Amino acid sequence: MTKRKDPTIITADSATKSLQTHWNWARPVPAFGHTNVDFETRVDFRRLHNYRLARAKQALKNSNLGALLMFDVNNIRYVTGTKIGEWERDKLCRFALLAGDKEPIEWDFGSAAVHHRLFCDWMPPENFRAGMLGMRGTVPPSVGLMASHAKEIAGLLKEAGVADMPLGIDLVEPGMWLALQAEGLKLVDGQQVMLDAREIKNQDELILLNQAAAMVDGVYQMIYEELKPGVRENDIVARANKMLYEMGSDDVEAINAISGERCNPHPHNFTDRLIRPGDQAFFDILQSYMGYRTCYYRTFNVGRATPSQNDAYKKARHWIDSAIALIKPGQSTDVIARAFPKCEEFGFPSEMAAFGLQFGHGLGLALHERPIISRLVSLEHPMELKAGMVFAIETYCPATDGFSGARIEEEVIVTDKGCQIISLFPAEHLPIANRY
Repeated sequence: MTKRKDPTIITADSATKSLQTHWNWARPVPAFGHTNVDFETRVDFRRLHNYRLARAKQALKNSNLGALLMFDVNNIRYVTGTKIGEWERDKLCRFALLAGDKEPIEWDFGSAAVHHRLFCDWMPPENFRAGMLGMRGTVPPSVGLMASHAKEIAGLLKEAGVADMPLGIDLVEPGMWLALQAEGLKLVDGQQVMLDAREIKNQDELILLNQAAAMVDGVYQMIYEELKPGVRENDIVARANKMLYEMGSDDVEAINAISGERCNPHPHNFTDRLIRPGDQAFFDILQSYMGYRTCYYRTFNVGRATPSQNDAYKKARHWIDSAIALIKPGQSTDVIARAFPKCEEFGFPSEMAAFGLQFGHGLGLALHERPIISRLVSLEHPMELKAGMVFAIETYCPATDGFSGARIEEEVIVTDKGCQIISLFPAEHLPIANRY
């Protein structure tokens, strides 16, 4: 079948320049809403698909690999523009191949392949295939499904002229890895290539990330109004989930809700604990809109705050502000990591034990993309910030009372001169919910 032509396609060479040609950093990135309209240019999903595929092809071209075999649902979505539901995330039931200069091929879950042929016209319909590996070993490798697909993939690599080059893989079941090796293929880590591709966002990705953050702004207004004695942590989580799905979220990945004596040390979860007067409480909302994630902490006090709680908040705010002030293109992540306190300064024996408390991490289709900024990894292995990166930066400070703690997180877009903060619920000073 003749490949369809698309006049809007972005080539691999031009993909890396798209932010300069398609975004005016003098204007803020907008959050338009959940619909496209005929009277404003909003998200252009065809442009988004073309940009992402071009970035992946360029990253593959820049590597020493001949092809990428992807089982990570974020990579599959990035390259093919398809998604069948959040239930697939841990099943390893879909996979996609990007080989040489060929268009991607995707193996899908049963009837989803037929659906995609009908509704996903940005890929040749014959490139959507049904596939089945065994549902994480439920169907054992001895049945031969993995061996059959491995032989099929080896044949496609020969057709693309890259069978003698390394095949990059992001995630894989052990049985499939062995089946591919049995076909004589040299298997290597392909996740690094895909992370290279995904680190710079185009204008459509920026808008979707900003829209996702705007949804969390609204949830924090609800939490600020609802946070009072008699309400439980899980009540807040339930209301936040309901509100997010009503606003258009496609996945509420997790909501941390931590209050009172649970604040120190940070447990990264929620319980049925009742909120009490004077509690310090912090929340993290991890959700996605059109696949694009948020990670966005806010801390509140309930009714009143002690000097110890206020001091913890001021320190956490100072640390995050000091780090944000350093964000600009060309900056090295080790410089930003040094703005964070050493682990001993907030009561931890090692940077490993304190990891994730003073932290920066890329946001996109995954919760953790590049850059990762931490004293654990960045001091000896820094990377350069670039315009178009989007990441969350977060700090934590335990209070001197021994059980309270403050947690703040901001989401930022690296612009041509500095950064734009897109997490806008007020956090300059400790918010007191339902002040007495």
